[in-house]
Amino acid sequence: MASLSQWVQGARPKTLPAALAPVAAGTGAAVWQLGADDGAVDWSLVVPRALLALAVSFSLQIGVNFANDYSDGIRGTDDERVGPFRLTGSGAARPATVKRAALLSLALGGLFGVALVLLAQLWWALAVGAAAIAAAWFYTGGKKPYGYMGLGELFVFVFFGLIAVNGTALAITGRASWAALLASVAIGLLAVALMLTNNLRDIPTDAVSGKRTLAVRLGERGTRALYTATVVAPFVLMMPVMIAHRPAALVLLALPLTVGPVRAVLGGAKGRDLIAVLGATGRLELVFSLLLLAGLVL
Repeated sequence: MASLSQWVQGARPKTLPAALAPVAAGTGAAVWQLGADDGAVDWSLVVPRALLALAVSFSLQIGVNFANDYSDGIRGTDDERVGPFRLTGSGAARPATVKRAALLSLALGGLFGVALVLLAQLWWALAVGAAAIAAAWFYTGGKKPYGYMGLGELFVFVFFGLIAVNGTALAITGRASWAALLASVAIGLLAVALMLTNNLRDIPTDAVSGKRTLAVRLGERGTRALYTATVVAPFVLMMPVMIAHRPAALVLLALPLTVGPVRAVLGGAKGRDLIAVLGATGRLELVFSLLLLAGLVL
């Protein structure tokens, strides 16, 4: 039976910044929009909706991590694992137990999502939420998981970037904004960088097991170049926001955090060395989003 510590490891806490970041960025964009359009911000409206969006995001992130653990484990993809601890592949937990943990997390995300929809009166978002839950499961689950076809980064960009950021902003303000759109692309690219780090590390084992991730398809050289682009481009995307609202330039304080991971990736880091890059990329996305939130709220 897996210990509590092993379950925490299995939830992959280093990936949780990818869940917090879009909510922080979307909340910042919403607050700025409210201030610009209405001249005041009703925090009693903003805070509950932002917290519910965060609960949805965390639940789905943990759910997809457990689902990935289960599906890769039963397929044998994790038999020769180099990366972080896996519950199923290591034999610490029964596959059925990990599967139940995944479904429970995804169900919680669905319940939090329904509560947010009821509060915001965005009924069409129910369909988006259902699609997000399906995407979380079928990343590595089902007969033809899209993660095995090189589409994982695309879905992460869409669901943890475009949908999560704009969805948070819409749930708070009820209207779209160009600032939220730019922020969603930036956060989506940083989420892609996280996945690329994982998949770059796993190229040797994924190629053998038949998991044709984007990294396997691009090869090491292409994946390293794409990683670099995904951590630098978000700062360029924020330029129009900085011009419109100068305090948003706070986000530039996160730029030095790109140096270490980019240097490691372009320097040829492999295997366990990329675990540190994963942590650094997660910190970059987290700090970027929090600085953007602070800059837009000021």
